[in-house]
Amino acid sequence: MSELFDAVDALIASRATLPPPVERKRLRAAHGLTIDEVATALKVRRATVSGWESGKTEPRPPERDAYARLLKQLAELYPAPEQPAAPVPAAFNGTPVPAEAPTRATGPAPEAAAMAVHQNTQTPAPVAASPAAASRPAPATRPSATSRRPGAKKAAPAGTPAGGTDPRFENGPLAVVDVDDDGQVLAYCTGGLVLDVPAKSIPALVDWTLKEARLGQPKLSGPGKEADPLLVLTAAALERYGLPVKLSDEERLAGRLPEGHKVAKQLARAEWKLTKRGFGPWARIYRPAQGSERACVQLCIPSWDALDTRHWNGAAELPPAELARLLGTYAARVITPRGSTAVTGLELMTAFHPATRASAPDADGRRHSEHNPGGLGKDPVDCAPCEAPDGHPLLADLPRFHQRTPAEMLMEEAYDWARPLTDDECMRRNLVGIDVNMAFAAGANGLLVGLGAPTHLKAPAFDPKLPGSWLVDLSHVDLSRVKSGKDWVQLDGELLPSPFTPKGTRPEGPAWYATPTVAYAVELGYDVAPLEAYVRYDNGRYLDAWYGRLRDAYLATMADLGVAADLPPQEFLAAMDGYRRRDPEMAIVVSAIKATVKGGIGKLRERPRGEGWKPGQPWRALSRPTWRPDIRAAVISRTRVNMHRKILKHAAFTGQYPVAILSDCAVYAVDGTSPLDFLPYREGKPLPGGWKLGVNPGLVKHEGTQTVLWGEGVREQHGGDLNLARYIKDGTITHTDGGE
Repeated sequence: MSELFDAVDALIASRATLPPPVERKRLRAAHGLTIDEVATALKVRRATVSGWESGKTEPRPPERDAYARLLKQLAELYPAPEQPAAPVPAAFNGTPVPAEAPTRATGPAPEAAAMAVHQNTQTPAPVAASPAAASRPAPATRPSATSRRPGAKKAAPAGTPAGGTDPRFENGPLAVVDVDDDGQVLAYCTGGLVLDVPAKSIPALVDWTLKEARLGQPKLSGPGKEADPLLVLTAAALERYGLPVKLSDEERLAGRLPEGHKVAKQLARAEWKLTKRGFGPWARIYRPAQGSERACVQLCIPSWDALDTRHWNGAAELPPAELARLLGTYAARVITPRGSTAVTGLELMTAFHPATRASAPDADGRRHSEHNPGGLGKDPVDCAPCEAPDGHPLLADLPRFHQRTPAEMLMEEAYDWARPLTDDECMRRNLVGIDVNMAFAAGANGLLVGLGAPTHLKAPAFDPKLPGSWLVDLSHVDLSRVKSGKDWVQLDGELLPSPFTPKGTRPEGPAWYATPTVAYAVELGYDVAPLEAYVRYDNGRYLDAWYGRLRDAYLATMADLGVAADLPPQEFLAAMDGYRRRDPEMAIVVSAIKATVKGGIGKLRERPRGEGWKPGQPWRALSRPTWRPDIRAAVISRTRVNMHRKILKHAAFTGQYPVAILSDCAVYAVDGTSPLDFLPYREGKPLPGGWKLGVNPGLVKHEGTQTVLWGEGVREQHGGDLNLARYIKDGTITHTDGGE
């Protein structure tokens, strides 16, 4: 009889009801689970779970019953939010408001459409960009009170995503606060909406923002938190609220206003607090959280150099409406800015993987804070001694002025390598540079990194799936004979950089390397025998969602600029020609996205920044759980290895070798002027495993072309060690010190 019952149960399970694919993905992400974790629990492949979430396939018994049980329990923990009714297109006296006219709304709850927030979870999907997304609103100036109709509401102009569904944030993630010619304070929101601001002081402005402005951004992951509203204050707004338009030299050096400034005193009297960085270019004003309710507003002050011109170009000089469009697009596609692009890049990591999450209800129905699997935890962990930069407290016992060797220090850095041209290369006409798109982001994709503290091992067997740092001698690896798949290939090793050192020189003995570097030596066909290692058994693909979000943002913005994914090579090169001129504001967004990638990775090993620091003492960044030099080293190692792998494939197939490499740029001596003159495309298809033209991260674009005569001339004039890849873009030699 029990066998019959089991058969009946199996029959019922085979028809178990499942939520739609989108809901399956939402439930998994809400609990902070990765696809790999679900696949492991159900004993299926990762691609199988991915197919269930995309709707390409449906689970079959016996996995279907277990999967249904998992989703049912998650649905009880994370019920689907109620969907508000679709907004009715607003009109003025029955006539739709023109899209190019700013909308001014009064009262505490404007109903205009807001910037949508593309909410990614663990595996973000590509953002589809429509042709209309490349269009720009009419150039904005300070509108007078009579040029807008009070109470009018309109749809968002072309180029701005449609409104979100959370009524708390219906006016978008941010607003640019300005003063018009009539003296009225206005808040320019995304989507062309303009709000009247009644606040007469900074404390009142904070209160208005939290109670009436309806600004902010939904959280990116289940255990995460919503983004605080961001106010960008123009020079006119600073004057209105009693703040200086420019910081004095002393204030700029300190990075903030003095604590005794009248506005700081106003905030203190109103019981508002400032973070440790004080009232500076990126000020955070808050009150301690009451339960789950947060009360925090972020200020951005462009005239105090909040928007670094290296990454935001001339964004600080834009009119309010255009600045709101630019920053709103970045916020919708990446995250609301929370400081420099480096700070924002780091915040994006923790937005997807917070340190803690709410537990399941206990016997009394209460939830508690618990560790969030896949996150880095609440407390910082010590790095391994070899991973510590000079001056770290772990190295306090070293003699003064001691120079650490590769056998004492992990030195995973990007390429800076160049060599003299051969006689044959000197006979070529040109030097053509190709640049890898979003190289460090591509290096982070799918990378296993440590999540916890390291474990020290002596003479371990190398495990390519175990993140960590390994002391191993790779000097025996001969680049003139390497393995490609199952076959050995012969190359000119003298013309190739070593994949194991940033300068491309061959190692001379044991040195510390991150896991991807040692794994590459094994891939090339050579045995490795580590002497010791610091490995991390607690590990995961911590950067996958971070990469996916930034990849989607980059591709969507490039599509706005007329450079779509999957273009044929010739069309791609044509689309890239002058793409920044098509929409200078969206071009700034592209630069900011790239800076978010590099800055976020760099922030993982932030060095002391003044603070009265002395070698051997801790500095402020060490108190962050996200101070993880091992993760930075792994990303850079993977990026450099990815580049070297393509160089080898290209050399083995074509006999062409690079003459210079700088980070993500490689230069070849060729007869033509275009990458298509030396990249081996056949019937539109690239060399498998080699360079491929395209906009996607990891693919390459044309960096620049100069003549061989130019290259030989500048090397003769400025020294043979000059890296031509640094200047290939426009040929201008700005310095010769070898640094950037």
